[in-house]
Amino acid sequence: MAAGTNLRTWFEGKWHDGNVAVMRAGDHGAWLGSTVFDGARYVDGIAPDLDKHLARVNRSAEALLITPTVSVAQMLEIVWEGLRLYPADAPVYIRPMYWGIDSGQLGILPSPDATGFAVCLEEIPIAAPDATTTLTTTRFRRPVLEDAVVNAKAGALYPNNARMIAEARAKGYGNALVADALGNVAETASANVFMVKDGEVFTPIANGTFLAGITRTRHISNLRAEGVQVHETVLTFDDFRAADEVFLSGNMHKVTPVTEFDGSHYQVGPVTSRARALYWDWAHSDASKTA
Repeated sequence: MAAGTNLRTWFEGKWHDGNVAVMRAGDHGAWLGSTVFDGARYVDGIAPDLDKHLARVNRSAEALLITPTVSVAQMLEIVWEGLRLYPADAPVYIRPMYWGIDSGQLGILPSPDATGFAVCLEEIPIAAPDATTTLTTTRFRRPVLEDAVVNAKAGALYPNNARMIAEARAKGYGNALVADALGNVAETASANVFMVKDGEVFTPIANGTFLAGITRTRHISNLRAEGVQVHETVLTFDDFRAADEVFLSGNMHKVTPVTEFDGSHYQVGPVTSRARALYWDWAHSDASKTA
């Protein structure tokens, strides 16, 4: 079951309509989990930071010891060919994917000579400007590099995220604020996180337990360019309880304001609104084409 509608799939050299089957039962990715993906957005005829997302999927493949077979330039041609099949105002989620096909040593190591590749496009609306979420804690934590391939956007990491969200939903919240191995805040179950205190912005420092997102980096750059103090630092759950504003940062919806964390309530404040406005101002500017 796909997340969106109006799917198109690029596989084996051409675009296909619909949710096309791309993997076989014996593929390494199907039974040993060597799958990676990335996500970019097409909105209002633009695809902000598309090249960075495509470059990251190649790095993710290498981290999982599977060989990326398509250059960023080639992927850009493929993706834009597919996007031209949609109306310019369609909100499209762009998902390039790799997976291992053949097995190497002991059947566990993926063969470097056989990698599957596909791109899936599907219409998924951007959340409305007034959409918000709530957060709670979870007993599940982010792994470290010694335990999992956290330096990749790997499909195998997402069952852990899923159980975080399931726990949060069972408690009546929309998402989970997640700790790293030391008990400090890392991110949420689905996105990076920022907090605001006394007009300054704080976000967990990238310590190798989570992907420091492309959109996260863009927000930091945009805010600093406007003179806002942004700190990448160690943050605790108590820091978030004492925050003035909290918002999530991710490719899917760019900025999602948080209105509650386990009984601590927040307004959708001026810094959160400014971060969203700065992002879309940048995305529609000439600077986005050269960044």
